[in-house]
Amino acid sequence: MRPNNINNTQTYNTSGLYKLTCKTCKQAYIGQTSRNLKRYQEHMCYIKNNDPQSVFAQHILNNQHEYGTTDEIMKIFKPINYTSLLIPYEQLFIQSHYQYRQQITEQNPGEHNPLTQLGIDTTRMSRDNLISTSILNI
Repeated sequence: MRPNNINNTQTYNTSGLYKLTCKTCKQAYIGQTSRNLKRYQEHMCYIKNNDPQSVFAQHILNNQHEYGTTDEIMKIFKPINYTSLLIPYEQLFIQSHYQYRQQITEQNPGEHNPLTQLGIDTTRMSRDNLISTSILNI
């Protein structure tokens, strides 16, 4: 049975947060875009052209790791229509992945932010689901 791509297409056409997971080491890159979530294609273009313009491409190229298709390595964390919320949410996800050592080393976690830490501390965390959906509902 063929998967229904209608929801994925609609989701990819919005701005928001995404995670790209390296197929080799299983470490993640957290990104955000105000354009649309088809930004994945840009990361893949950098890899195919041996051009480390993105941190994810740099990780794949420098370590000779494998990457895959959108369905294999990309997870959409949260479509966000309010661009002012992109950076705070991105920092929350980056810090949580950094604390659990699930972030690619090439991505800078940024400065420690007590508010981000509060969000991480008050949210239920597990290996499979780092951020509870309750904190992300606005």
